[in-house]
Amino acid sequence: MNSHLPVIAIVGRPNVGKSTLYNRLAGRRMAIVSDIPGTTRDRVSMDAEWNGIRFLLVDTGGIEDRPGDLLWQDVRAQTARALADADAVILVVDAAAGISPGDSEAADLVRRAGKPYVLAANKGDNPMREIAATEFYQLGAGDPISISAYHDRGIYDLMERLFQLLPVEPGGEDPSGSIRVALIGRPNVGKSALFNALTGEERAIVSPIPGTTRDSIDSQFEFEGHDLTFLDTAGLRRRGKADEELEKYSVIRTIGAIERSHVCVLLLDATELITAQDTHIGGYINEASRAAIIVVNKWDLARQLKLDRKMVTAGVDARFKFFPGVPLLFTSALTGDGVEQVPRAVLDVWAQFSKQLGRDELSKAVFEAIGNNPPPTQGTVRPRIFRVKQTRTSPPTFEFSSRHPELIHFSYRRYLENRLRDAFSFAGSPIRMQFVPRDE
Repeated sequence: MNSHLPVIAIVGRPNVGKSTLYNRLAGRRMAIVSDIPGTTRDRVSMDAEWNGIRFLLVDTGGIEDRPGDLLWQDVRAQTARALADADAVILVVDAAAGISPGDSEAADLVRRAGKPYVLAANKGDNPMREIAATEFYQLGAGDPISISAYHDRGIYDLMERLFQLLPVEPGGEDPSGSIRVALIGRPNVGKSALFNALTGEERAIVSPIPGTTRDSIDSQFEFEGHDLTFLDTAGLRRRGKADEELEKYSVIRTIGAIERSHVCVLLLDATELITAQDTHIGGYINEASRAAIIVVNKWDLARQLKLDRKMVTAGVDARFKFFPGVPLLFTSALTGDGVEQVPRAVLDVWAQFSKQLGRDELSKAVFEAIGNNPPPTQGTVRPRIFRVKQTRTSPPTFEFSSRHPELIHFSYRRYLENRLRDAFSFAGSPIRMQFVPRDE
């Protein structure tokens, strides 16, 4: 399991095409693209991917020296913050406009950040502009790579160079042996209060003002002979409401905490129950293939809110179908009621998340399921599964050696997953299933 999702920042002076490149890499139009310099303050993509490598993509405001302009000073400070958080940087310049003082300023800022970077000469739409891009050697920022973000030219070479500078960490468990637990949820659902109640420390600021917590805070303690490291995180807002720059970069840290964790504790607020943003956050956890627990906090208000556990449980089951068998807890971080259940539930789902099945018991369960319900015929061809093996834990991953695996329908794959859960539980844990052609 990767413990870190790479963060890549796109940096440059205004109007060089940073947002166009951002949209190209993110795969959809998410940043505002305009000819007016300074349109972008900051934008964040949570699910960018290149050649199977997932990463966080940050589009920054343009770097330009305007003494006395407080807004541009703020934009520069925001860009510096993005560079501090980044693992690698794409420095963008405009091949059509040529070199400018703003480019020199941006290059100097990137060099001083000390992060791996590549220089992208954007708007290289024709051979003359590609030749003109050599002018940017004057920046002392390495070889300029001629690209056209708008026309999708040179992007492959750019990203290949970038990822050569940024090796992807191999999967692996935390050498400390600690179980990492991320407290995730919208602002003001009680994450910091629960964090303090769990750890017995007052390291996180507790406030009724949404967004008080900006950074992730780690606290390690022992529970029943196991080391648990709790990562308290800033709340995730809907993108449209994350107006402050600090809120935007808090989102990066929260997604990073999910990626670093083994178990995610998703907090819901009893006063609002399940919102669209709660299921959106659950989707991040599911996409990262992390174990999960759902906690309904502020349950001390249940009586006056006329809530009962059966009703709330039904709502959670309906809205979080991608978390089969997820443990559901009811707590009040304010009074301490139910808080002691959380570390016990963490250990329970961790045991499921890290479970290794014996080959014989796995084969027996799978082939009994296939015997009761064989893969359906597709036209005149019936897919066939010959063997199954577990290839890893955390998350538990199973490889099915098959004939015509491409014809095994999603619904049948879900059937096999359900039979695995019936036989071995995996409550609160994702299951990955890979169907591969049989070795000849």
